[in-house]
Amino acid sequence: MQLRFDNQVVAVTGGGHGFGRACAEMFLGLGARVFTTDITDEDLPGTGFRCDLTAKGEAARWIASIGAAPDILVSNAGGVRGQVHKPVEDVTDEDWDAIIDINLRAHFALARAVAPGMKARGSGRIVTISSGAGVKPSRTGIQAYTSAKHGLIGLTRQLARELGPHGITANCVAPGLMTSNPASTAQWDSYGAEGQRRVLDGIALRRLGVAEDIAKAVLFFASPLADFVSGQVLLVDGGT
Repeated sequence: MQLRFDNQVVAVTGGGHGFGRACAEMFLGLGARVFTTDITDEDLPGTGFRCDLTAKGEAARWIASIGAAPDILVSNAGGVRGQVHKPVEDVTDEDWDAIIDINLRAHFALARAVAPGMKARGSGRIVTISSGAGVKPSRTGIQAYTSAKHGLIGLTRQLARELGPHGITANCVAPGLMTSNPASTAQWDSYGAEGQRRVLDGIALRRLGVAEDIAKAVLFFASPLADFVSGQVLLVDGGT
């Protein structure tokens, strides 16, 4: 089977770099009409739209701007917002909210925005991007990040349950450690040569993943190959 997404409308968040860019470019190469958003409007693949998904109403505004109900939503935007680990007693409400807003609340807002159009059509695909930190403690040590990524998996499973009767699937990709953005690159560099060796020794395939590995998993969930797959979490971590 040759996968094609000709004329399907695909909405990708965090499309400016990393996983989001890789997903957008792969869908474009397979014939999709791709709409991307990011906090910056510089060099976005497909039809770009500058959008701060942590601002209330922005997710709905972006989806409405597309002009057609997306066939596929790749809900990818996230990150640590420049934060590093602090003892729990030193974490402020602002620290907590900043990470929860982009890693969990924005995903809910996006699902809420695309659901009516998908329901009306009787089909749709929602693919969320969580993390290995969604199934175990995070290497970052950031409490809100781990909590949000666990919560995103729960949200995805609940969406699968609720939206399944309308022909809509919801699945989640959980990447392992990858140097796909400045924060993860800095994290990797901080381990030093010996720490990096230990990490690689704990990965069956003995390499870090790349953004395209995540895009391939997203394409699987979005494709006819996954017609009867919903509410699932796919760890893409090289066998960690």
